Amino acid sequence: MKDFGFKIPQNIEFGIGSLKKLPKILEESRSKNVLLISDRGLEKLGVVAKVSNIIKEAGIKCTEFLDVVPNPTVDVVNEATEIYKNVEATSIIALGGGSPMDVAKAVGVLANFGGKITDYEGNHKVPGKVVPIIAIPTTAGTGSEVTASAVITDESRNYKFSVFSYEILPSYAVLDPELIMTAPASIAASCGVDALIHAMEAYISNNATPFSDAMAEKAMELIGRNLRAFVANRQNVDAACAMMLGSTFAGISFAWARLGNVHAMSHPVSAYFHVPHGVANSILLPTVFEYNALADRGRYEVIYNYICEGKEKVKNFKPQMLVDEIRKLNNDLGIPKSLSEVGVTEDMIPAMAEDAMKSGNIPANPRQTSLKEITELYKKAL
Repeated sequence: MKDFGFKIPQNIEFGIGSLKKLPKILEESRSKNVLLISDRGLEKLGVVAKVSNIIKEAGIKCTEFLDVVPNPTVDVVNEATEIYKNVEATSIIALGGGSPMDVAKAVGVLANFGGKITDYEGNHKVPGKVVPIIAIPTTAGTGSEVTASAVITDESRNYKFSVFSYEILPSYAVLDPELIMTAPASIAASCGVDALIHAMEAYISNNATPFSDAMAEKAMELIGRNLRAFVANRQNVDAACAMMLGSTFAGISFAWARLGNVHAMSHPVSAYFHVPHGVANSILLPTVFEYNALADRGRYEVIYNYICEGKEKVKNFKPQMLVDEIRKLNNDLGIPKSLSEVGVTEDMIPAMAEDAMKSGNIPANPRQTSLKEITELYKKAL
């Protein structure tokens, strides 16, 4: 067994109605002037008002930045940072899915250390702790509330880059399953598979450890047993609780084990064709896992048994059985079958493959991968 280390440096509150604990968290974090980062969709649903009212009723100043977009850009980060500085905020609340949290982490970096967010592209370039961030997820998918990365789109390069540093982990996370129970079925499906992929890729990662394995296995158990039920009925309280907690455990697992080719390849798809992150991941998953089967060390069978909860464990398991089950899961959840169905064109594959090879996730993939192989995987998924 190789050497490894880990830490859980965050305070996490979980449970139905746990949003009501926000004033206490704000007091503990000495937050007197908050920038609330979210999006217009959550504003229309009344979620932003619900959170901002709690903040204001606690006697804390709150300024809202709600112009976060899917696959947030450098410009969005700059706009939010300017507002943070202008109102002299002292902490950030990130409300939403991965996009608001990515923006919040990036703003946290620039607020403390200045420069451009592209200055911090790559691994461990943030020199110290960012401003306090309280993460409140409204999807069960990204796990961003417990991850050490922010993914930002640089439109000048048509490139999604990552800022990876344990310094940008949110200080607090509030996991209230009530906040995910109004999600449309399509969002619940794509985010749910994304969370499952986080656990699956962390579990087969070259960087996996007993700690990340424990988080990944529990995540796969919670998500695998509840994903279909949650998509079928978002008012299923038990399923919502399992999905919320499973997503967070999956986030913890990949924060330490990293991901693989699915995520390396999905980011260029989103950057060039504006495909939602969870959808891109889900489409690529069966193709990449079929490719990675050659490097399986018995872990495909473990994953298969979590996804196939309720079935008898099979004899004479073959890795292709997991690939087939993944395709069935995608079909059950209404995930598109191919990249072409979401607008991806063959002429952009060379550029996407080049970008995918720059990802820090490639080295964690269990099967060594060349540019030619990434190109062929894109073509196969098309």
